[in-house]
Amino acid sequence: MSAVSDRRERERAHRHQLIITAARELAETEGWEAVTTRRLAERVEYSQPVLYSHFNGKDAIVSAVALDGFGELATHLRRARRNTPEHALRAVCRAYLGFAAERPALYQAMFILPTDLKFASAETPPSLRACFDEFVHCFGQDDERRELFAEVVWSTLHGLVVLADSGRIPPAGQEERLDLLVTQLAGTG
Repeated sequence: MSAVSDRRERERAHRHQLIITAARELAETEGWEAVTTRRLAERVEYSQPVLYSHFNGKDAIVSAVALDGFGELATHLRRARRNTPEHALRAVCRAYLGFAAERPALYQAMFILPTDLKFASAETPPSLRACFDEFVHCFGQDDERRELFAEVVWSTLHGLVVLADSGRIPPAGQEERLDLLVTQLAGTG
């Protein structure tokens, strides 16, 4: 590759990330319904055709934001697990719930809005798999059901997030729910 094509590729990658960041910021401040290609084009100061050269519509932008989110979540969960190895599952669960509470629009992109990201398949993106692996690592290596336990824990946490976010369960009971999940369902402390 020439220096000119290297520079163009760097500029394209920068524009790509700029669009993702702008979409995320707009969603966090005004909600996902405010994220349109027109609004993004104005915000990043590029034309709509430039946006379409990077993303094939809003769903693709949401998928890109979600993918970034999974990278952040994986790092967040890994840090929690490594900082508290004797209570890894509890730490990872708390970190997950905290992440969802602190980044509601990002969480929506990752788990609620339509995306083309594949879960539990050969096409699962590495950052999504890394999130799942943080839950798996909380269970004994010799436990053949550790992936099953990880799925159930993650599913339960997701349910808690969605139900709390919609006001269907009171936020005051979160610690008790977490304790029940960790001690009773998962059999760990």
